[in-house]
Amino acid sequence: MFEFSQYLGFLLFLTILTIGFWLMFFLVGFVSYWVGGASWEAYKEKRAKKKQEQSV
Repeated sequence: MFEFSQYLGFLLFLTILTIGFWLMFFLVGFVSYWVGGASWEAYKEKRAKKKQEQSV
């Protein structure tokens, strides 16, 4: 019916698929956190610069 090497191939495929899924999940979360933080910092800098120009 099936040989042991076919099971190893299937298990290898599932392992690679699972690692890829979790890596994608981590990277999407990390990149969105990074972009959000960078945008927030840029907004704060612009707001501080605007306040400084108005007070001078």
